[in-house]
Amino acid sequence: MLNIRKAVDGTALTLSLDGRLDTTTSPALEAELKKSLPGVSVLCFDCAQLAYISSAGLRVLLSAQKIMNRQGEMKLIHVSDAILEIFEVTGFSDILTIV
Repeated sequence: MLNIRKAVDGTALTLSLDGRLDTTTSPALEAELKKSLPGVSVLCFDCAQLAYISSAGLRVLLSAQKIMNRQGEMKLIHVSDAILEIFEVTGFSDILTIV
């Protein structure tokens, strides 16, 4: 299960992820991004409550990063040690901006 909370401030969008980002839940995040990203110059994922991320979730983050490379910036905040380890093992920590 994944809950996505959305906060918009001008052209900045913050998506707070709560739960598991996996094969079952990643289509919901993909759909949210598809409808929310036009006009966004700063995309922030708040990962404070993200318990797990699978390769399907990583793919969604990568596609969001590619879009934001063209229209602004993307960052991940409040990343737990467990999630950070997944980013490091997969090499995603070199691609994504984690603060």
